[in-house]
Amino acid sequence: MSATVQIRRAADRAVTTTPWLTSRHSFSFGDHYDPANTHHGLLLVSNDDVVAPAAGFDTHPHRDMEIVTWVLDGALEHRDSEGNSGVVYPGLAQRMSAGTGISHSEKNASDTEPVRFVQMWVQPDVSGIAPGYQHHEISGDELDGKLVAVASGIPGHDAAITIHNRSAALHVARLRSGDELALPSAPYVHLFVARGRLTMNGAELAEGDAVRMTASIGAQVAARERAEILVWEMHAALGD
Repeated sequence: MSATVQIRRAADRAVTTTPWLTSRHSFSFGDHYDPANTHHGLLLVSNDDVVAPAAGFDTHPHRDMEIVTWVLDGALEHRDSEGNSGVVYPGLAQRMSAGTGISHSEKNASDTEPVRFVQMWVQPDVSGIAPGYQHHEISGDELDGKLVAVASGIPGHDAAITIHNRSAALHVARLRSGDELALPSAPYVHLFVARGRLTMNGAELAEGDAVRMTASIGAQVAARERAEILVWEMHAALGD
């Protein structure tokens, strides 16, 4: 595999808008289908969603998907058909395993403030597992200036929550201006700039930009201002 770096700009994302939702899609999603933009590595969905106060997604089904949610601002109320419920807020990592089938709703927990979150989907290694749910809080001190494994199925990873894919892990970091760090080395890496500005090997990146890398050997990023990044490390691709 040859090393490649592809920058995808925030403005080039497809957008779904309703009276209560603005959803920006890094990959094909819903009515927005592009056969040349269906996934990277194992990552199928990376949606940057803003939901209006007292609104949200009514109960709907999923199947055979690991769904990881990371809230950036506000609070998101989750309820599912397995009896799980709770409010997800910044620093609380959440995973829902759809498995043989699960239905859930996601509503803004506030009547006055919007909620913004990134929702990401990867397929499990094995289809037909039992539906499941997990969340775990990560302190701000843990995230400051370094990558933290938020969700992982990679053996040996000490992650906050577990996903059912042995080749994928999500890392998160919050950076101050001037902070530098190296991204994971992996056959496939996906960097999403959730907020702020930074440089990666000299390239300027802003909020909403993403970088897709293959055969990555640890690209360096440096924050130009306070920033938050979401990084998927993947050791396989769909169909491998």
